[in-house]
Parts: sequence; C-alpha cells; structure tokens
Amino acid sequence: MYYLLFALLLAALLGCIFFQCRRKKIICKINSMDCCAKCSLLNELVYPFGYDFHCNCGFFSSTVDAPQKQAGYTWLYDYMAPHFQMVFDSLPVYFDYRGRTWLIEFWKGQYGINTGAEIGIYHADTIIPESAYRTARFSCAEEHEMLDCSFRLCRNENECICNSGRHWWLTAFLVGCFSKPSCLTLEACICFPNREMLSAFIDGMKRIGCPENCLSVRGLSVCFVFRKDTAKYNLITRFWRSFSQWKNRIFCKLYLWVTRPFSCTEDRVLYLYYYLPPAFRRLLRLHRFNKRCHRQHHKEA
Repeated sequence: MYYLLFALLLAALLGCIFFQCRRKKIICKINSMDCCAKCSLLNELVYPFGYDFHCNCGFFSSTVDAPQKQAGYTWLYDYMAPHFQMVFDSLPVYFDYRGRTWLIEFWKGQYGINTGAEIGIYHADTIIPESAYRTARFSCAEEHEMLDCSFRLCRNENECICNSGRHWWLTAFLVGCFSKPSCLTLEACICFPNREMLSAFIDGMKRIGCPENCLSVRGLSVCFVFRKDTAKYNLITRFWRSFSQWKNRIFCKLYLWVTRPFSCTEDRVLYLYYYLPPAFRRLLRLHRFNKRCHRQHHKEA
C-alpha cells in the first residue's frame, strides 16, 4: 500500500516537473519570435479553419474562400447555435431581387470564448414565400455578388472591433473577451451595386419593423445601428442560452488564466497551440459547428 502511494506521488511530482519545464520552454520559444513571425505562423495555423488574424487589431476574421461557404445558410444554424456555446442576437433581412430571395443577416454576441459580430450575404435560387424562410437553404454570395460591408462592434458604448471589406461573410472575433449580446451594439453599413437592390433591402428592413428614419442612406450605401434583439425564445432555448453563457464565462476566465504569461492575443493563442493543442482547436470551433449543422440539415431534409 505504501509503495503504491509513493509511486503515485512520485509520478505526480515528475509530471509537474515535466509540464513546468515544457511550459518554460514554450514561453521562451514564443518570446524569441518577432511580431511578424508570430502573425505569419498564426495565420498559417488558422487558415485551414477559414480565418485569418489581424495583427494590428488583435482579432480573427473569416476569409473569402473559407470552407464554411460550402454549407451555405439555413435557419437551423441559428436555432442550434446555443448548443455549441454560441449566444448571439441576430437580425435577418429577407428581400426579393431579380428573381431570387436574398438574405442579409447580422449577428452580434458571444461565440465560445470570443466576442464577435458577423454580416452574412446569401440568396436562394428562386423567389420563396415567407412561410418557407425557415426551411429554405440559402447559398452564399459568389465573388461577383459580394458586397462592400463594414461594421463597428461596441461594448458598453466603447469601441471594441472594426472591420470592413468586400465579402460574403464579414466577421470579427476578439479572443478571451466575454460579453452579453444585449451589451453589444453593432453599427453596420452596406454598399449595394444599384438603386434597385438598395430599395429592396430597405423594404426588407421595414417589414421586420425597422423605421425608415433609423436608416442612413448615402448614395448606394445604407447604415443602421443594431442594438436589441426582438426575437422571443421559448423556455428550452432560453435555458440553453443561459447555460452556454455560464460556460462561456468560465472558459474565458480559464483561457486568460492558462495564458497568463502573456498579454497580447497572438502570444496567448500561440501559447495555447503549443501547450494545449485540443484547446486551440476548440477555440476555432465555428468551423465544426457549421459542418455539424450542415449534416443535420441534410438529414432532416
């Protein structure tokens, strides 16, 4: 009995020494890298997941050729999101334009241990009735259909993230930041190719209850502020949203504690990659979320 206890204590001691030495080695390795090398390595690691890292601003965003594009969009993604620790406010805007129903959706909220925002641009193959919006599958906008978008995500009236570009899925995710969706404000702008599409989008905004005086139109660009989610959730969805936020808060604190030797995002994420590879992959779980929901959508169809 005593020999077994001694062996267990010795194994625990050797394990602590091993992980402490490994930890110091990783810290030295990261500290020896210059900023350009860190950002280059980080982009190389996250590119297969459909993201890139903005070194100057410290956030991740989606790439134009992200693999998520293959999955398109369906309402099931938003419905299942809380089960994957994604708790956000969403604003879907449907409108008909040149023989197809388009969807431009805005999101803001908590994505695991990331605070972020999204603008997605999709369309169906034909005009679909409003009753079919939740069952239809929308394709992502192709390269010639992408729009110039920009947004600023503010938390408690303080600027948090800004991003812009010609895209079908403009995003920004700030790692290790916890936020309640209700505390986030998304200021979004979209530039349309012609007056016809602009008018159709504005009509779609009116149908969901957005007053015309809340929209700022300049030329072919329209801007508005997304503050509150008007969606009403059932009891089960409210439970999953609350439960997921509880886990998100814990994992955010755990991430900051584990990566405490560093303060910069690129250093923290690289440390996580070297020290806890499974946790690094979990950080980019948005990719896995889309694939799972895509499979589930085809099963139900």
